[in-house]
Amino acid sequence: MAAIPITRSISIDGDELQESFTRAGGPGGQHVNTTDSAVLLRFDVGASPSLPDAVKNRLAVLAGSRLTRDGVLVLRSEGARSQLLNRQEVRERLVALIREATIVPKRRRPTKPSKAAKAKRLDGKTKRSSVKSLRGKVTD
Repeated sequence: MAAIPITRSISIDGDELQESFTRAGGPGGQHVNTTDSAVLLRFDVGASPSLPDAVKNRLAVLAGSRLTRDGVLVLRSEGARSQLLNRQEVRERLVALIREATIVPKRRRPTKPSKAAKAKRLDGKTKRSSVKSLRGKVTD
């Protein structure tokens, strides 16, 4: 199979994907019991030579419950009545998931509020407190 481009530097070989077809659930017509239109795509993340280790780790976190204990990513599509459309849709979802895993999250630098910001916050709390205290019953 042809290589599937993910980013400029990463592409996965089509042979790394395993597709199986089953009957889709839900309502249908006379055709529903004879066609295998649902697509089950399996991609072995751990054994893939195409992905760097950092991307594999982030993909494992992003995949969540869609990743088996063996490190195989399982995606299912049965939205369309056509097997071809379901195959395209499930491959697009795989590519989108891997692209999301290629993005390196920015490290958070801890910061502290300035003295002016602290003073402004406390001043606002004091004003709000005085407004609420004036709402009570009027006593003579």
